Order: sequence, then C-alpha cells, then structure tokens
Amino acid sequence: MDKQTQTELEAAAFRRLLQHLDSRKDVQNIELMNLAGFCRNCLSKWYMAAAEDKGVEMDYDQAREAVYGMPYSEWKDKYQQPATPEQLAAFEKKQ
Repeated sequence: MDKQTQTELEAAAFRRLLQHLDSRKDVQNIELMNLAGFCRNCLSKWYMAAAEDKGVEMDYDQAREAVYGMPYSEWKDKYQQPATPEQLAAFEKKQ
C-alpha cells in the first residue's frame, strides 16, 4: 500500500471513530478512560499535537471542537453527566 492510500484510510477510520463517538453521547469520557485508557479529550490532545507537528496553529479549544463536533462547553452542558463514585474510584485505581 502506498503512503497516500494509507493516510487516506487512516483519516477515514478517524472520521468514522468521531462519528461513532458522536452517535454515543451517552458514553461518558470517564467510562472511556476506565475501559479504554483514552477519551474524547485525549483524542483532542492528539489532534492538536498532530496539527502542531504539521505547523498548523491550533489551540485545545479548536481541537476539542473538531472532536466533539461543537464547542466543548456546549457538549458538556448538553451531554456530560456527573461521574459516579464508582466511576471515580475505578479511575483513581488505574492512575
């Protein structure tokens, strides 16, 4: 496989991941962190780092908007639920 095709496939897979996460707003970031070790905020940080590697100026808020599909504050108000004591305990245990 040539490098361009690989890049296009990786980009398509990333877009599909974002679509999937968008369709599962019920899945909270703390649940993702506890089960998979990453969350939407991690993806945002990786996206921002990739932009910086390419010399593209991007701040964390811009990266989060790319991942969340809306400003983070709006997503948080609409969809984020308080973490349960059990979720917080599981998160602390993994740290």
